Amino acid sequence: MKRFYLLLACMTIAAAVKAQTPLNLLELQPDTAFDNIHVQPLASDSLVSSFVVWVKKEVRLHHHAFHTESLLILEGTGSMVVGDQSVEVGPGDFLAIPKSTPHDLTVNSDTPLKALSIQAPKFQGKDRVFAGQVHKPLGQK
Repeated sequence: MKRFYLLLACMTIAAAVKAQTPLNLLELQPDTAFDNIHVQPLASDSLVSSFVVWVKKEVRLHHHAFHTESLLILEGTGSMVVGDQSVEVGPGDFLAIPKSTPHDLTVNSDTPLKALSIQAPKFQGKDRVFAGQVHKPLGQK
């Protein structure tokens, strides 16, 4: 029984150490080639998901019915519509996008726009509603 608790303690410590290992997002590069959008997951639990997103051209107008999204622009520049505002974004810009707020992005730099995207609660890929789509509650097909 002592071995079980020792193993459990080691696994817990290992998980905590992994969670505390810093990742330099400025040095992070896409792990595969892509045409327009590449999403690389960073971390996720039941409360939040974080990703690095690279965009070469655009992200169509959409909203998230159940999630807030926070964006930190790391590289590149672009034009965004967020709700009823049009904004220019570049490195260091932060945007807090409330749930149900329409937003899009058009990249206007020669290099892809790279951003940290944090969504809460956990994003499971079913909460992106593009303009013109009918929203269905989570769980419905």
